[in-house]
Amino acid sequence: MKAIAGVLSIVLGLFLNVPLASAQCDPSVHTEACIPQLADGFNFVKSYEVNGEGGAKDKVEYSYVFAKGTQYFLNICAPGDQTDGIVVSLYDSNRKKVGTSFANGNFNKGIIYPCNATGIYYITFTFEGSQSHCGGAVLGFKR
Repeated sequence: MKAIAGVLSIVLGLFLNVPLASAQCDPSVHTEACIPQLADGFNFVKSYEVNGEGGAKDKVEYSYVFAKGTQYFLNICAPGDQTDGIVVSLYDSNRKKVGTSFANGNFNKGIIYPCNATGIYYITFTFEGSQSHCGGAVLGFKR
């Protein structure tokens, strides 16, 4: 009887862990896939992991110092071809929104921002109907 109970608990444990394993986020996969997708002429600067922890987080935020006279490109990568509801928004040092990838009801894979003032900028990722809450992004620049 103990042997049957032991086998049954192992089998149930395997079935119960399958959904948890598939729900885990590995944003490094998406950041690696995103690097070659930078637009032509942009140089890689940095990658960002976007892990909304299955919906537990409303946003993921990073900061970076942008330089005046430089054009920046932020590209989102998520499961599938589209952004899976991941939106990137860019805020200047005064927390004024200067760009977003969600416009006119459309999710764009990225934004291009021509920087007019050197300073710290906030890169915020939010989730609008995202299924996975998981992705990655890359930042590129050109002068």
